[in-house]
Amino acid sequence: MNQYSRPDPKINPNHRVRPDGSPDDNDRVEIGPTAMAFAEWDALGIQAPNLERMRQTRLDRLSAQIRERDYGGVLMFDPLNIRYANDSSNMQLWTAHNPSRACFVAPDGYMVLWDFHGCNHLNEHLPLIKEVRHGAGFFYFLAGDKEEDVARKFADQIKDLMDKHSGGNRRLAIDKIEVSGAHAIQALGIEIKSGQELLEHSRLIKGPDEINALRCAVATTEIAVNAMQDAMQPGMTEVELWSVMHAENIKRGGEWIETRILSSGPRTNPWMQEAGPRVIKDGELLAFDTDLIGPYGMCADLSRTWIIGDGNGTPEQKDLYQFAHEHIITNREMLKPGVSFRELTERGHRLKPEYIEQRYGVMMHGVGLCDEFPSILYPEDFIDGAFEYSLEPGMVMCVEAYIGEVGGKDGVKLENQVLITETGYEDMTTLAFEDRLLA
Repeated sequence: MNQYSRPDPKINPNHRVRPDGSPDDNDRVEIGPTAMAFAEWDALGIQAPNLERMRQTRLDRLSAQIRERDYGGVLMFDPLNIRYANDSSNMQLWTAHNPSRACFVAPDGYMVLWDFHGCNHLNEHLPLIKEVRHGAGFFYFLAGDKEEDVARKFADQIKDLMDKHSGGNRRLAIDKIEVSGAHAIQALGIEIKSGQELLEHSRLIKGPDEINALRCAVATTEIAVNAMQDAMQPGMTEVELWSVMHAENIKRGGEWIETRILSSGPRTNPWMQEAGPRVIKDGELLAFDTDLIGPYGMCADLSRTWIIGDGNGTPEQKDLYQFAHEHIITNREMLKPGVSFRELTERGHRLKPEYIEQRYGVMMHGVGLCDEFPSILYPEDFIDGAFEYSLEPGMVMCVEAYIGEVGGKDGVKLENQVLITETGYEDMTTLAFEDRLLA
């Protein structure tokens, strides 16, 4: 086992900091927003999060969820759960399918991170991590035919940590793990519980700094989307246009994309088609879903549908658009503390019969570091007993719709990101709707 114990960082009271409290050091290891992003947020009146406070709030909430369930800790391999627990980032997309980083958090908040060999320096700005270790990769690519042996060595470390920090508790929440790792941990008498359930409920309520971080991510995404709309013209390919948004996000300190769903003309129906080499044409619809991971690793999940060129849209295009708009605005108005998830499904705006078969997968969903719990399903998809909770202040929801008939020429996708407040909601989305289709 390779292990590195974290020293207490010495804070220089004279060092310069950026608006989020991070060091104003051009050579720092920590990733984050660029000066361009800070200037744009300041002009928009958006306050950056305080990162130190946001990290502590997340860890406090996670530790409380562990204690509430009487678990001896949580073990995370999902890179977004690790990001939530300690704000560390190291090749998040790669580790999503190559699980070689892990994080253990005890009920008292004691945290151990397993990172890649030679990567201790990436976490030196994160004092909540008490130890950095190596050796959490026991999937076949790294461990080959000895993956069970490597997994047993890792499991021994988990048992040792629980012996020291969990007071004899042998109930361990794990989000995602290779089969060999699960077997090795269970062989030591440790009971595995659902870490994903624990983390989703930890991430459900956003603290004030997380809300500020989400506002920053939404603002940056909207700037990028507007740049894409300004660049849009007949004769471009879908991927050429799509690349504009991602370039604008990245140069402001945004991080990555979850999907690449943008389509035009007949490719807007059915939905979920990824951006491709198709040339966009005058008078067609162009629809997209940002699914963008912006600054601070926060998700901005917005959808819009536009007309390409200078036309005003056909009657059919307007019918689809106006129904989609009515759908998300009506459902948005239901959002306030105390409304149950079941009630949102049962009382939500009803789709016309011709739109039901190609309905979107959810009416609404939570959002934070990515799409998160809960899923508010259409009545046709409701799972009785699966979502028996209610809206609370600090939740952030995406209200969306896809509207298109089976065999139809066009489809429309719209989506807004909405914060639940103490008295109702705040629509965090300021992107304009397509007035030509609402006329």
